[in-house]
Amino acid sequence: MFRKFVLIMLGLALGLSGCVNPKSTNEASEVRKIRVPVGYIPNVQFAPFYVAMEKGYFAEEGVEIELDYSFETTGVALVGASELQFAVASGEEVLLARAQGLPVVYMFAWYQDFPVSVVAKTEQNINSPADLKGKKIGLPGLYGASYIGLEALLFSAGIASEDVTLDSIGFNQVEAMATGQQDVVVGYAANEPIQLRAQGYDVTELRVADYVELTANGIVTNEITIETEPDLVHRVARAFARGIEYTVANPDEAYEICKKYVEGLSSADEAVQKQVLAISIEFWKAERTGESNLQAWENMNDLLVKMDLLKELLDVNKAFTNEFVP
Repeated sequence: MFRKFVLIMLGLALGLSGCVNPKSTNEASEVRKIRVPVGYIPNVQFAPFYVAMEKGYFAEEGVEIELDYSFETTGVALVGASELQFAVASGEEVLLARAQGLPVVYMFAWYQDFPVSVVAKTEQNINSPADLKGKKIGLPGLYGASYIGLEALLFSAGIASEDVTLDSIGFNQVEAMATGQQDVVVGYAANEPIQLRAQGYDVTELRVADYVELTANGIVTNEITIETEPDLVHRVARAFARGIEYTVANPDEAYEICKKYVEGLSSADEAVQKQVLAISIEFWKAERTGESNLQAWENMNDLLVKMDLLKELLDVNKAFTNEFVP
């Protein structure tokens, strides 16, 4: 189902791509307005964007950015069709898109580690991926980062898909566990385990990043933009890198900035939301902000072939670049 959906959306994008003419390079002094699909609702996990916007880092680069939170927006497909220049996407999305002929390029690694976790009630005694054998596991569905991360964990322990029961439950993992419908769920390290512990549940957590290195979320562009507007790509990368670095160094101030962009944050449980930001920051820290890791790309490539989402290995060196990393 996941593969069919991806093929439909990417096929649509391929049809659009023939109707688009690349724009000429803008002078750095001009204010360039860009819309960036991020694939989720306003959240403290987008703090680097909010900080870069509030501190004027994008403005200093002559860029005016609009974050697109609409779920129906398929960012990778639009970037692949040159309808947009940038989007937030994960490594598997880039490889699947390129397999369909979309010229998307991952140009800035935001998350240095894959942020997905398997969360289980402590009495389940799940302390390693091998302990997942024979378990029923709730996850949003057989698609997306949660599914990719779970499969990576299972492969790391030599567990076949038929050795577990995958239960598609949508994006209500916390409720499903809290009401006793699920004992094991898959979610994000900066979300479900924090929410469950805040509600008093005793849970254990297996982070995918502790067992396998995979390419996670970052900023993608396309080959046309790289060819015709490399300066714009540099400017976006510089501004966003500054946003990440300031957030990492000043999490409390970054949290206060988020209140301007995240509705309801001022009245939310501050301890929980600050922990969400703190865990997120763990995944953003890097010796060189924005740099992609070749091994992580090769691991993702191998994983998608094992999952039969790719028919054959791709040339990952064409899927990403570190050319624009500040």
